Amino acid sequence: MVLIVGGEGSGKRSYAAALGYRQEDMADACLDERPVVFHVEKMAFARPDGTEELYRALLEKEVVICNEVGSGVIPIDRGERLGREAAGRLCILLAREADAVVRMVCGIPAVIKGELP
Repeated sequence: MVLIVGGEGSGKRSYAAALGYRQEDMADACLDERPVVFHVEKMAFARPDGTEELYRALLEKEVVICNEVGSGVIPIDRGERLGREAAGRLCILLAREADAVVRMVCGIPAVIKGELP
């Protein structure tokens, strides 16, 4: 599995497309048969207590894309803080098991773990 992380609008989905995945191969924050899922942070925010279940399901994907939510101002809202924490912890678990981890900055991929297939 390849984990792609980065800020909003940093080129994560475009990079997945450059790896050979079409838009039809990508699911927006839902788990189905498509090999790529993006907006994983929304899934973690929706169920901060369901991280383990989500983690196991995401390990079956070829590419997992998550917006970076750990930088910046800490939210004042407790629910937002819990969601942010869940998304961060989920990415830690996914990165540990991923074959490759890519951080996108300004449309430029930086491989921070492994090698791309």
